[in-house]
Amino acid sequence: MRIDAVLPDESPTMPPERLVELARLAEGLGYGTLWLPDHLLPPGPYGDTYGGVYEPLITLAHLAAHTSTIRLGTSVLITPLREPVLLAKQTATLARLSGDRFVLGVGIGWEMHEFDVVGADFRRRGARTDEIIERVRALHRGEATDGVFEPLPDRPVPVVVGGVSEAALRRAARYADEWQGFGLSPRRFAELAASLPPTVLATTRIEHDGDPGQVVARLAELRELGAGAVAVSFGSVEEAGARMASLV
Repeated sequence: MRIDAVLPDESPTMPPERLVELARLAEGLGYGTLWLPDHLLPPGPYGDTYGGVYEPLITLAHLAAHTSTIRLGTSVLITPLREPVLLAKQTATLARLSGDRFVLGVGIGWEMHEFDVVGADFRRRGARTDEIIERVRALHRGEATDGVFEPLPDRPVPVVVGGVSEAALRRAARYADEWQGFGLSPRRFAELAASLPPTVLATTRIEHDGDPGQVVARLAELRELGAGAVAVSFGSVEEAGARMASLV
């Protein structure tokens, strides 16, 4: 089972070099993927509810230049807030710059305020996410009909669908290489994962609460239940490094 690291990106006062330090630490410790959250314009301060102070795609490009083997992904990008051609260009570029280490984690979002302020349709966010996934993948395959799209990824960019609703599971079954749940007990994770086709790797996110023993026990239970990967959030930027090291 792969163990991934969710980097802290909730503090406006965090210097960007700290993200580089944590990324290098995670790579050196053997974590499989670095994940960054996304919120463009939340109605409240960044912190426990909203992550994404540093825009994730640009930040992952920066981290790609300072790492060499660890995967780099969004968990998750609020996809219906993004313009699909630009997103295809950004993600194809990230794939090429990182040596095919980039992973596109997508979600539909839940904060209506963000949709209102950018002029996106909150009610159609699920359908819009499906449309964007299809458009991005078509462009990555070189199927542009109204212009020249470059660079083409050397191989398909993996798509991770996040969410625990029935619609999210259907989206994962249709489009995803991986599904990422969150806020689930191990047993509930196993129930939802069982509904997915075998071609979709079932993964989930958990929180490190400061007790390494409890986290290790939960990881062992999820491994026993068939999780393909678990992404661990390590708390604040002040706590993240020590907690990351505590699981190795």
